[in-house]
Parts: sequence; C-alpha cells; structure tokens
Amino acid sequence: MSLGYSIRSRLLLGAALLLLAFLTGAGLAVQRANAESVRAAYFARLQSTVYLLLAAAELDPAAALVMPPEFAEPRLSLPGSGLYAGIYNVLRDEPWQSASALGQQLPFQRSLQPGQWRSETVAGAGATFLSVSYAVTWKTSAPDVTLVLTVLEDRAAFDREVGTFTRTLWRWLGGAAALLLLAQLLLLRWGLAPLRRVASEIRRIEEGGQSRIEGRYPNEISGLTDNLNTLIQQERLRQTRYREALSFLAHSLKTPLAVLRGAMAEPAQLPATVAQQVSRMDDIVQHQLARAIAGGAARFAPPLLLAPIVARIQAALVKVYAEKTLSFSIDCAPDLSWRIAEGDVFEMLGNLLDNAAKWARSQVVVRLWRDTGRLCICIEDDGPGFSDTASVLLLHVRGDERVPGHGVGLAVVSELVASHHGTLTLSRGSMGGGMVDIVLPAP
Repeated sequence: MSLGYSIRSRLLLGAALLLLAFLTGAGLAVQRANAESVRAAYFARLQSTVYLLLAAAELDPAAALVMPPEFAEPRLSLPGSGLYAGIYNVLRDEPWQSASALGQQLPFQRSLQPGQWRSETVAGAGATFLSVSYAVTWKTSAPDVTLVLTVLEDRAAFDREVGTFTRTLWRWLGGAAALLLLAQLLLLRWGLAPLRRVASEIRRIEEGGQSRIEGRYPNEISGLTDNLNTLIQQERLRQTRYREALSFLAHSLKTPLAVLRGAMAEPAQLPATVAQQVSRMDDIVQHQLARAIAGGAARFAPPLLLAPIVARIQAALVKVYAEKTLSFSIDCAPDLSWRIAEGDVFEMLGNLLDNAAKWARSQVVVRLWRDTGRLCICIEDDGPGFSDTASVLLLHVRGDERVPGHGVGLAVVSELVASHHGTLTLSRGSMGGGMVDIVLPAP
C-alpha cells in the first residue's frame, strides 16, 4: 500500500516529524542551557581566582607590585597549564604575569574602569580563552594605584566538557526517539487493528465466507459497520425481491396463457377471453414490477419534502376526476420531510389518493405528520368504505367490481409499507367512508 493511502504510514510519519521537531527543539534548548551553565561556572571559578590574586597582591613604598612566588591555585605556577593570570599596574605601566604564562604573549586586559568586572571570550597566542578582568584602585600614601587583574583559561577544557555533554545528550535523545517511534508504531498497530478486522470481514463477505459484519468494534467504527450491514441487507433484499418478482411473474402468467390457449378452440368467445386475460396479465405485471422496484427502508436516502409531492398528486387527481368536483383537504406541514425514495412516496400516496378519489362522493382528507420519530399518514373519504379490509389488500380484489380499476393499488401499497417496516390499517373514518392509516418508523 502506498504511503499516501496508508493511515498507519501517514500517522507514523506525522508522529515522527512532530517528535523530531520536539526533540530537536528540546535538545537545542538543553544544550544551550548547559553551555550557559558551564560557562557561568567557569567564569565564577575565574572570578574566585581574581579574588585570590587580589588577596595576594602587595605594593611596596615605590608603588611597585609585589606578588608571592606561589599561589593556592597550583596551575598558576605550572607553565602551559591553561590557567593564566596577569596584573597591570597602570601607574607604573608595569605588567605582571603568573609563572604559567611564561614565554607566551597572552591577551591580558590593561584598560578598565575601577570597580568594573568584565567576563568575555578573547583570542590570542593562537588560542581562545575565557577571560575575567577586574580593576581596583589601591589607596596608598602616594598617588592612588589602579590595578587591572585578568585571569585567562584555555577554552579547550570548556569545549571538551560542553562537547561531551552534547554528544551524550543527542545519543540519549536519539535513543528515546527510536523507542518512542517504536512505541508509536505498536500503538498504531493496536489502535488500527479494528480497521484491519473490518477489511478482513469485508473480504470474507466478498468471497462468500460470511453474510454480514459480525465482530464487535469500538464506538468510532461501529457506526460504519452498522451502515455497511444495512447496505448489505438492503442489497440482498433487493436482489431477493427481483428474483421473487420474476419467479412470481412467470408462475402467475401460466394460468392466463393456458386460458388463452384453451380459448383458441372456441373462436366465438376468443375476443372476450383475450380481453379479460390481457387485463389480468397487465394487473399481474404491474403488481410484480411494483414489488420489484419497491425501495424499502433507505437509511441513506436524503430527506424528501412531502408537501410538494402531495400537492402534485392532488393536482393530477383533480383533473382525472373532474366530473366528481372533489374537495381535497390536505394537512401537511410545508417543512415535513422524511428519508424515503421519491418513487416509493409517489407509488404509495398516488395509489391511496387515487383509491380514495375513486370511491369518494365529494371529499377526501389527507393528513401527514411526524410523531415521536415516526411518519404518520391518514387518508379518508366519504365513500361507502371497505367491505372486507383483509381481502381488499389481496391482488386482483376490488371493493366494488362495478368501479373500474386494476385491483392492485392497495396490494402494492401494502407491500411498500411492509418493505419500510411500517404498518397499514384499513378502517371506517369519521366521514363514514374508508380510512387508511400508515405508520412508518425511522429508517
């Protein structure tokens, strides 16, 4: 799997970049803090050496500087030790250097304001030094004498100490980064394991090894697996409906075809028989096609406004039954919507309203509303009502054979409602005619 399409690789790369940026920033900050701390310690030690020199310094009556042959700091007496001291007598323009500076031209300070400290890094004699200087005014009976004391230390020791810490620091940070990345990899592998299991189950479904996603998954994935199971179930129901519709269609057409074959032996009755059986075959085809195309509960269907659909069906029926001058009373909120296929709504409401308009004497009442997450539909008329509420839902059974119709409308509606897991109830309404109540649960 390529890097751009692997969640684990993308997360690992992101974590590695963030970890690298964090550890680099932290390492540089610690490295700088250590260098400043070591430098401050070196300067503090050099300042102590200045105090040592100041305590050992003496002036003779001629204001000449007198220093002892040895000091408490042994490196000042050892040539080339790396620690060097120098004192400059401003009044006599007389420099003094420790025995450790023998034979070297070192950058000792000669100009400084009395009472002033200076800590810096200086270069000279082919090397770099940490330098601390201090100027003091010596009160004598003669004119005051200004002494400038300077202590130098070769920077090499400082660089070695800082370098050792820096190498140790980055080795530890590198090891910590490797361990953290390994831990991140293991965490990602553990965290993404449910996705791998989902993919494995989907492969088994494709291969026919199982019928649905069966494992238990975390809350972040359970919604996905539930929706996938719903899609799989809906697709299988649709395929089953297609197969059953074709099977029922083939089986149902056998009888009309047999009747037509038999009618060929009686030419006098052939036209009437053909007309009757063709009408019956048309009913059968319409019913089975309606069953096959029923959308069923559609969780992923977009919300559909119902008021415009009811209005369109009403406008069409007013034209069809113009001679009856029917009055349609529609109670449907303009913003009422439901997740359902548009074709199912037209098929359901169209058949019910057509049936109501067919039987009504003068008035049809339509009400649609939402009740505790359910869609409720109620359609009633002022006609004679249903004589047999059970048989009227069967194919080819009409409430009154004198009224023209296919006898499949309510049967189709019943199957559509069942495909949406709803309920359909036939009863007598308040106007004395038939009343149809439909309740559809949320998909």
